[in-house]
Amino acid sequence: MDEYAFSRRVLVDTLKQLKYENIEEVPDVYSGLVRLKSGLFDLVITKWETSKMNGLEFLMQIRFDPNLKEIPVLMVFEDEMQENIVAAFKAGLNAHVVKPVDLKSFAEKMEEIFK
Repeated sequence: MDEYAFSRRVLVDTLKQLKYENIEEVPDVYSGLVRLKSGLFDLVITKWETSKMNGLEFLMQIRFDPNLKEIPVLMVFEDEMQENIVAAFKAGLNAHVVKPVDLKSFAEKMEEIFK
């Protein structure tokens, strides 16, 4: 989930380089919640910074929903603000990356999630 098409494209391309194929994109958190509730997903990737609902609120919506709470969430941060990262992990975040994201560190986070 990312509001910016270019950022989504970079992330999708990175996932495809790592051999992940079944990828769905949504432009905002509300579309993401609707889509999550209407399908089966193995992972959610979202940003901390979003305009309508921040990543922490989005994560909490996922964790409070009994049908979604077990889905792993990886969050992309624009910076390394420790208080934001700590708050996200306390709310149930599984892994995080900080932009710019390189392929190796992204691969390590994906492996960490699915081990």
